[in-house]
Amino acid sequence: MVILLLLAIVLSGIAVMAATRTIAFGAMRKRENLSQITAYGFEASEVEPRQRPSLGQLVQRAVHSLGALALRHLDPKHEAKLRSMLRAAGYYSAEPATFIGYRIAFAAVVPLAWLLLLADAGALGAKAFLGIVMLSGLGWVMPKFLLERKATKRLQDIDREMPELVDLLVTTVEAGVGFASAVQMVARRITGPLGQELRLALQEQSMGMTIEEALRNMLSRVDSVSMRAFVQAIQQGQVLGVSIGKILRDLALDMRKHRRQLAEERAQKAPTKLLFPLVFLILPALMIVALGGPLLSLIHNLGSS
Repeated sequence: MVILLLLAIVLSGIAVMAATRTIAFGAMRKRENLSQITAYGFEASEVEPRQRPSLGQLVQRAVHSLGALALRHLDPKHEAKLRSMLRAAGYYSAEPATFIGYRIAFAAVVPLAWLLLLADAGALGAKAFLGIVMLSGLGWVMPKFLLERKATKRLQDIDREMPELVDLLVTTVEAGVGFASAVQMVARRITGPLGQELRLALQEQSMGMTIEEALRNMLSRVDSVSMRAFVQAIQQGQVLGVSIGKILRDLALDMRKHRRQLAEERAQKAPTKLLFPLVFLILPALMIVALGGPLLSLIHNLGSS
């Protein structure tokens, strides 16, 4: 019990230090900037007092600082992988440091609060300690599991919507519309994750990028099979000078064949997936219904004789 209380005190001290450092960092940075302006011969102008940050902003800053401190001791590849996963899930403005900080907070703060509640109730023991360890592990694993699940589902939704996108592009391009204009027209009609990615690519194009560069950036955010085939086909068409309409029509046929193959693959996996509930759930219930009555009668007759 003494060890658990010491651990709680240490974790509380670390949390307070991280929050204090986060709050003081803004004021220190402001004083440094003002001193640099004065050193260059300019008089620092008075600025209007800003509003105090809210409690949520302070918590987010503290979590970000904690995550940044943890990322210093991790492999840079881990940060790049986490950043790509956040983009695939649709969290464009989220930083890996903030996500890591929330994982650490969930793994430490929630078990610490549970520990303090148990200490006040006087219910500390081996079972309570095991529950705290399980809560800590769950707080560390669950955010990453939910992020991976959302990223996978979002990529699957994009793959499912890609054939409709290519069909619309084929119709507009063959009607005489340019490819960039066709993408703009189609982006207004498509909703969901694919529509979000297209509109983001168009925003990048409006900032000075070419449509090919915007599509490559979209592929870096959404690295799925259909998206990779779409971007590579457009790039090959631009390099080789082939008609975009013909390339898109062939790509639409290939994507529909790929979707049909995936449907057939899932249909073939269905009997294997049904085997486990059939053996462990349905068959035991049938055995109980079919043999329960005769077995009870047999036990009753043997007991009476």
